[in-house]
Amino acid sequence: MKIIILGAGQVGGTLAEHLASEANDITVVDTDSDRLRDLGDRLDIRTVQGRASLPTVLRQAGADDADMLVAVTNSDETNMVACQVAYSLFHTPTKIARVRESAYLTREELFDNDHIPVDVLISPEQVVTNYIKRLIEHPGSLQVIDFAEGKAQLVAVRAYYGGPLVGQQLRQIRAHMPNVDTRVAAIFRRDRPITPRGDTVIEADDEVFFIAAKKDIRAVMGELRRIDETNKRVVIAGGGQIGERLAEAIESRYQVKIIEMNPARCRHLSDTLESTVVLQGSASDKDLMLEENIADADIFLALTNDDEANIMASLLAKRLGARKVMTIINNPAYVDLVQGGDIDIAISPQLATIGTLLAHVRRGDIVSVHSLRRGAAEAIEAVAHGDAKSSKVVGKAIEDIALPPGTTIGAIIRDEEVLIAHDDTVIESGDHVILFVVDKKHIRDVEKLFHVGLSFF
Repeated sequence: MKIIILGAGQVGGTLAEHLASEANDITVVDTDSDRLRDLGDRLDIRTVQGRASLPTVLRQAGADDADMLVAVTNSDETNMVACQVAYSLFHTPTKIARVRESAYLTREELFDNDHIPVDVLISPEQVVTNYIKRLIEHPGSLQVIDFAEGKAQLVAVRAYYGGPLVGQQLRQIRAHMPNVDTRVAAIFRRDRPITPRGDTVIEADDEVFFIAAKKDIRAVMGELRRIDETNKRVVIAGGGQIGERLAEAIESRYQVKIIEMNPARCRHLSDTLESTVVLQGSASDKDLMLEENIADADIFLALTNDDEANIMASLLAKRLGARKVMTIINNPAYVDLVQGGDIDIAISPQLATIGTLLAHVRRGDIVSVHSLRRGAAEAIEAVAHGDAKSSKVVGKAIEDIALPPGTTIGAIIRDEEVLIAHDDTVIESGDHVILFVVDKKHIRDVEKLFHVGLSFF
């Protein structure tokens, strides 16, 4: 697939990295020559320096025969104009734009071929807000992912010493929970993936990814770790777009405080939010944190744009007694360094966003793609089409499907029903199939499984 990426920032650069390793023809456009040089040195891609919305620059990038344009520059307006130019002059089939400003996002009638021709809108702030909200709603989770509009969920937890299943084989899960059906999709032990089998023994500190119907998630988590107390008090450092959206989304269910440095922003937050307490100051101010009883906080969230400030505020909050600490880290190199110590969960906005983009790049009928383990693996929701003659999966039991190495099928959503995958489960046309892919070099092979042969047509 020939793809033009406009913007070599964190999202654009991460997307290029993902796609370049999957035999795509990638061109990245940016005004910053240093960023382009760095990407060009590391990846097998083309780079073009120039303003992303100019017709001459897009033509130079190969827009005449591009399959897709992904506009993820830091300017909403540049992204929208680039999509308009690609549509009007180059007839680019698929146009994806990152749009941050809610004033645009709330006017859906803007984005169609008669006005601004954007096929897919991406709002990183909203994606990250939803991601954090799910973590708050599932105490003890490291990652929570929705499939089929929330009917099924994939949850990552860390197994703890003394947990009911630690030291036992995976096949014992059914004996422990006869009324709950679940499947362990993958295990990471000391950062190395283990393909789960019936005789695999769970060890303490394993990072376990399991899938189940949404209603059964809490029961399964109880088998792997102590169920943390329900979250009640949430402190947010940073009242930017993500901080504001998160507070707005959770303030009806939790006691929320926002700490924000900017006085004008504080006034805006006070006027906009219903019950959230807004405090002006720095989350790195020990006296302020003590005064606001940070030791009583169930969750402390550092959501500013400054990685170093987020890390320092998080370390201080943990030292002062906050029960759980999460922080946004924009620099991918920092994420693995800080997670798991005093900082419980490090959130990478670009990796959270990248899955939304990848779902539209994958071949076959791919509904959603989620990056797991900071990009080390992927969870994919694909729709099966065709019949036993035209499809490689329809009409077959899971044990008879030639899955690529390191790939497991975790669940099938059929209409409103969540079917946890077992060897004798037969896939039907229209099923939403949830796959876990540990080795990303086999992504293309997974996509090919869900292609429909010509006999179907």
